[in-house]
Amino acid sequence: MLAFVKCFSLKRTKHPRGYEDPHVLASETPFTVNEIEALHDLYKKLSTSIIDDGLIHKEEFLLALFRNSSMQNLFADRVFYMFDRKRNGVIEFGEFVRSLSIFHPYTPEHEKSAFMFKLFDLHGTGFIEPHEKMVGALLGETDLELSEESIEAIVEQTMLEVDTNKDGKIDEEEWRELVAKNPSILKNMTLPYLKEVTLAFPSFVLDSEVDD
Repeated sequence: MLAFVKCFSLKRTKHPRGYEDPHVLASETPFTVNEIEALHDLYKKLSTSIIDDGLIHKEEFLLALFRNSSMQNLFADRVFYMFDRKRNGVIEFGEFVRSLSIFHPYTPEHEKSAFMFKLFDLHGTGFIEPHEKMVGALLGETDLELSEESIEAIVEQTMLEVDTNKDGKIDEEEWRELVAKNPSILKNMTLPYLKEVTLAFPSFVLDSEVDD
């Protein structure tokens, strides 16, 4: 009997470190169980692209996001930092789903705004401070080629308009006012295809073992 139990236990599915029940993740995010199953297949592809250990390392994250596993970019570093919620240098599946859910069309704008504020709050002080390198990194993701003087001018002008209490930094209230006046700031915080993940990635759900 003991041998039978051991044999049965060996056949049970083993999930990699950081895996979480799709039903739990579905209860905490806008994704359905089937969509989370699809995202898990995507996650598996990303987490084995360079290091086959079932976890997304920074190099794999950069390769997926920017097609470059060794790029040095403050913006890229900050995005990885925001996904790596446990601050252990890797992105586990639960972290991947929860962070990606911020970009879901059904996620409230105030959550997207808060995420973006933390992205720019480089030192975790609760304030956004003037930082030419961060602005330069953001503009580097566009086709604009600006000199250091132009970037510095953009930072100064932004602070002049947004920093209403003139303390040299942007607090959360000032940030919310900025977003309210310029909703296009959050434009890149929504990925439309996340609304129908199973249609965007149909091959990912063909062998799903979880029923919605």
